[in-house]
Amino acid sequence: MNKRMVLAADIFKQGGILAYPTEAVFGLGCDPTNEQAIKKLLFIKQRSHEKGLILLASNYSQLKPFIDEQAVSAEQLVQIKSRWPAAITQIMPAKTNTSALLTGGRATIAVRITSHADVVSLCQHTQQAIISTSANISGQHTAKTWQQVTQQFGEQVDYLLKGETLGLTQPSKIIDAISGKVLRE
Repeated sequence: MNKRMVLAADIFKQGGILAYPTEAVFGLGCDPTNEQAIKKLLFIKQRSHEKGLILLASNYSQLKPFIDEQAVSAEQLVQIKSRWPAAITQIMPAKTNTSALLTGGRATIAVRITSHADVVSLCQHTQQAIISTSANISGQHTAKTWQQVTQQFGEQVDYLLKGETLGLTQPSKIIDAISGKVLRE
């Protein structure tokens, strides 16, 4: 058993803020069902609650508690799932009980099934999706290494999962899952 993942999962379940590598940059995250943790994350990042947040998961079932599947046809769902795992974030209809802190007050939520082994392992250890937002104070350069995370956030992050990004040079592509329209290349 991977001790660092067990420790990260324990801190996550206690409402802690984690930093971890993703496909292109380091991310900050927490439990998407813990409102206090989300508020703490937004505070340390100095991010507006109106922007919304991305959820990362190791499999589709971890996203189901947040997605309104009634608003998606079976054919659309097949297409949506076929795009993952990859550095593609999809905007999907959100369940009405999904926190406005996650959706930014919209009727949609941004979700991704990641291919990064550390994040997959973290989601498997927590048995749920994790919030992901770039590891930077809003308006500052995004951290691409764990050392840069430490420089920007110091002790504000409860656990730093040291590792490497997958080396992509741009953040994930964002598409509207229903229409297929690219919102960010």
